Amino acid sequence: MSTIEVRVPQLPESVADATLVAWRKQPGDAVNRDENLVDLETDKVVLEVPAPASGVLKEIKVDNGATVTGGQVLAVIEEGAVAASPTKVGEAGQKPGEGSGPSPAQGATSPAGAGEVKSDKLAPSVRRLVEEHKLEPTSIPGSGRDGRITKGDVLTHLADKDKAAPTSPAAVGEVAHRAGEGLAAGERAERRVPMTRLRARIAERLVQAQSTAAMLTTFNEVDLTAVNALRAKYKERFEKEHGARLGFMSFFVKAVVEALKRFPVVNASVDGNDVIYHEFYDIGVAVSTERGLLVPVLRNAESMTFGEIEKTVVTYANRAREGTISLEEITGGTFTITNGGVFGSLLSTPILNMPQSAILGMHKIQERPVVIDGQVVVRPMMYLALSYDHRIVDGKDSVQFLVAVKEALEDPARLLLQI
Repeated sequence: MSTIEVRVPQLPESVADATLVAWRKQPGDAVNRDENLVDLETDKVVLEVPAPASGVLKEIKVDNGATVTGGQVLAVIEEGAVAASPTKVGEAGQKPGEGSGPSPAQGATSPAGAGEVKSDKLAPSVRRLVEEHKLEPTSIPGSGRDGRITKGDVLTHLADKDKAAPTSPAAVGEVAHRAGEGLAAGERAERRVPMTRLRARIAERLVQAQSTAAMLTTFNEVDLTAVNALRAKYKERFEKEHGARLGFMSFFVKAVVEALKRFPVVNASVDGNDVIYHEFYDIGVAVSTERGLLVPVLRNAESMTFGEIEKTVVTYANRAREGTISLEEITGGTFTITNGGVFGSLLSTPILNMPQSAILGMHKIQERPVVIDGQVVVRPMMYLALSYDHRIVDGKDSVQFLVAVKEALEDPARLLLQI
């Protein structure tokens, strides 16, 4: 039988190395081709390394927490080998009695592999939730494709457990007592944890933006009455036609693209002493995840339909939160949109996504009294914020760009007529 090396996949040029987060198999375990063996965390995403062949994991060469580079050997698989029977040697790769798995007397007589395959197919973010809360994956109904457990399934399961938990004063007191065990009276606990690679990278990029760009922010507000009317009128037909909900993001992406066409410097970036004007429109849409902010990119957004934008945004957001989005899908971009309104933000100053020259901040929609044609009326209003790099974007261009976005949203027919 031949041996096959498991190597770190080739990393993009912008990613120098990765951290080995956790092995999903141990020496002696049987593995199937394309089954996830190990999770690697880069500056941007968690990568799953699949088995290149079926067989038995013979040797692990890199431990959890180690830094690895592209092409580095992680493990060795003995192709075609068969794992030893768990009933004879206990858990694969362990001596009898070792590990946390159940012994035959503890219920290991269930059908072979029951629950194991389901656990192995968990996305990294789902697996972290399961492990953090010490859940049994087989007890969680999966709503994903082929019965896979999604993050939403785990959160729903946890919520159901909370609802079923006893709420009597005695039970609450017992929980509080257990939470305080090990702490002396009056003691104020602290704990120190290292930043994740993604959080450290986010911090680095934010500091870079603050220290490199001459960053300013201009503000405006937009009346979303017309957009709301269109959404209310066509939402059912739109969802039936495109299989996606008609949200606000497609309108904002389209409005941004038309404004960028009129003010190309806002779509540019700085490279040393040069200004690079991008003649395409790759719009990043910021997504909040457990690990931090990720920015999936809509490539060539100018050629996408409203339906394509809505479906792609939802798909990217779900995959970003599940940890299954690829590096290519969050790399690059010429302009970014971030929506603090989903968290209730009324007004903020977004920080540039370097090396881009501008970023648009959306905020909470709030009904406010405004004066229209001499009359005070109540309208759904949103504050807009455009942060920009004053090294290449003049105040005039930034203000007029934001006005163009405002006008397109207040009269959506402009988006169809491209005026």
